[in-house]
Amino acid sequence: MSGAIIAGPTYAEMRNPLLLPDAVRTAANHAREDDRNPLNLFNINWKNTGEQVEKIVLPKELTGVQANIVVLSGRAFPSGSMKVGPAYTTLAEEEALYGLLPGDKTVIGPSTGNFGIGTAYVSRLKGYEAIVVMPDNMSTERYERIRKYGGELDLTPGTESDVILTLERTHSAYVAHPEKYVVLAQFELLPNYRFHRHVTGDAVVQSVKEIGNSRVAAFVSAPGSAGTLAAGDYVKSLWPDSRIVALEPRECSTLYNGGQGQHRIEGIGDKMVTLIHNVFNTDLLMLIPDEETVRGMVVMQRGAEVIVERLGVPGEVAIELAGKFGPSCICNIIGAIKTAKYLGLGPDDNVVTIATDSYDRYPSVSRALYERNGGEPDDDQLELWAKSVFLGASLGEIVDLNQLGQHTRLQKMKEDLWTRFGYAAGYVRKMSGQEFWDAEYERIRSIDPLIEQVRGSLTV
Repeated sequence: MSGAIIAGPTYAEMRNPLLLPDAVRTAANHAREDDRNPLNLFNINWKNTGEQVEKIVLPKELTGVQANIVVLSGRAFPSGSMKVGPAYTTLAEEEALYGLLPGDKTVIGPSTGNFGIGTAYVSRLKGYEAIVVMPDNMSTERYERIRKYGGELDLTPGTESDVILTLERTHSAYVAHPEKYVVLAQFELLPNYRFHRHVTGDAVVQSVKEIGNSRVAAFVSAPGSAGTLAAGDYVKSLWPDSRIVALEPRECSTLYNGGQGQHRIEGIGDKMVTLIHNVFNTDLLMLIPDEETVRGMVVMQRGAEVIVERLGVPGEVAIELAGKFGPSCICNIIGAIKTAKYLGLGPDDNVVTIATDSYDRYPSVSRALYERNGGEPDDDQLELWAKSVFLGASLGEIVDLNQLGQHTRLQKMKEDLWTRFGYAAGYVRKMSGQEFWDAEYERIRSIDPLIEQVRGSLTV
């Protein structure tokens, strides 16, 4: 039996929460105390439902570069990760464009973790049953969070590197039955792209105001679905000379050289060129060793005293860093440091990257590191890790994708994969032109009024 649509924000309101009525913003802020209150849908934004982007400017004593490394923090989003944004927009578009109502179908979320958590969370708030399809060897905390929000799990064999099996299960078991399921297919559906280009892209630009020259010299992100990289399209619309940098695990270097290995950086490195990755707008590709990301996470989490006393990081800054980063966040930070070094950026230049979530869903990853390390690290070990991971970020394993043939190579990889899943080759080829992406982005102008129409008047 179908129910009423639960109101949520438009793309414009997620980009600028001040467009919401004051009463709604106030009520949404109060709803944070109960994360199962549907008013939390209006907290899906980078600005804590206010006007300031939540960010961290990393201390140069830790990064070792003169450029400003600015990290957007996604931990304050409902469910604890910014991946809730694309989950919400994909479901909201289904309601606004195709008449979906709670109770009509079960929501499916293919994921390796954060998007699945977001799918379970948004589905619960909006009144849908949800199933998350994901590998069976991810962090325990991710499974627990999905179950906490009432989501069921359909687990496929393997780890982060085996997400292609998750994709195959999604298409065979769920996409093939549209009468029963609505699939929030993050790797292939354009609401993910639209959210990050419009909402995250603006947050990236706002984050550097009054820092350095107030421009974005480079935007850095490791692709899982590659949705976050769409923020780079917005950055380039303002500053065409900005560089967009994609990161991969060294152990699973699919974009770099077709590598298909296993790795430990949950949330990225999914052995594919995703359909929604605008590869022709990505400038650089870098590899990051997975063990460095876990070591860097532990340094941030428990090494405050060490980085203060032995690296000279200000005490109040070191304390602020604790609890803020998971492995993929550290991967992005290492990539941002490498980018600043590679481009020779100075104190006026800004490199922006993303902290998708925070440490709270990775204690089990720390414990696994301690087992490999023969015990918990002492201060000397933490110092060594801090200096090697951050200050010692190397300039090896970097590809300039603007070199002849690189973009075409990635586009061919995309076409070979996605035609297997039913997409016409001609449709995929259209993605080699920026006009395709600009047209998809412009659809927000017609989608937002429809979201407003199906939700009705906003009252609390």
